[in-house]
Amino acid sequence: MSLVTALTWVLPHRLLSSMARRLAYSDNPRLRRWLIDTVVRRFGVDLSEAAQPDPAAYPTFNAFFTRALRPGAREPDPDPAAILMPADGRISQCGPIREGRIFQAKGRSFTAAELLGDDTAAAPYDDGLFATVYLSPRDYHRVHMPWGGRLMRTVHVPGRLFSVGPDAVASVPRLFARNERLVCHFATDFGPMAVVMVGALLVSGVETVWSGEEIPAYGDRMTGKDYVGGATVELARFKEMARFNYGSTVIVLLPPGVAELAPGLGAETPVRLGQRLATRLP
Repeated sequence: MSLVTALTWVLPHRLLSSMARRLAYSDNPRLRRWLIDTVVRRFGVDLSEAAQPDPAAYPTFNAFFTRALRPGAREPDPDPAAILMPADGRISQCGPIREGRIFQAKGRSFTAAELLGDDTAAAPYDDGLFATVYLSPRDYHRVHMPWGGRLMRTVHVPGRLFSVGPDAVASVPRLFARNERLVCHFATDFGPMAVVMVGALLVSGVETVWSGEEIPAYGDRMTGKDYVGGATVELARFKEMARFNYGSTVIVLLPPGVAELAPGLGAETPVRLGQRLATRLP
């Protein structure tokens, strides 16, 4: 465990994230430009893919961080049976959900029930598939639909805000089931699909296209919103569904018997939005 990861056990997570949020939303021109230039230089951000390639045109660092892509910068896999990668980034882990458990790293795992905050909601994913995608600071920070679906319910699960970098993933037990997160439950033509937006230290803002900002405010208890019986929220495959205001991790859960993971995917595999995550079985 690195010193930084060790310190996150005692650091005031939400206070630090709130301070980072104030910096990210500041319109001070010098601060804004310094933050943007630092991230572009340090992480090698490719602004040629952005709808607005001029870093000076962004009014805040957060506007830069959540930048849109230019048309055609990402395209969905043309095979209609392809379940799509929801974001740019790297695979943290992916594979089967064994006996209700999701593999994290180095012998560590957590249960789907812990991740979703609900035993009943987790049951349909027993023996299904999961994919955990880590978004680095250089990546596009909007999350798109892996498959078309109707939103049924969201659940804001309170928690800590540990880093989700490789050292923390390897060192912190049940990391993704500890961190604050927004669980999005969809009904699809193959059954349920869960897309989980996981916050992290300094990286804890989540917005959805249907409800705007969901995190913060940070929660002290689980809160749910039902979308059954009210206005229908239906999103097509590859459509934007949410964004991280300063990025983190997205986890997709699929039920058993509906798909097989694309070959070649494994820990640390770089991935791009729209590429094949899995193939829908006939």
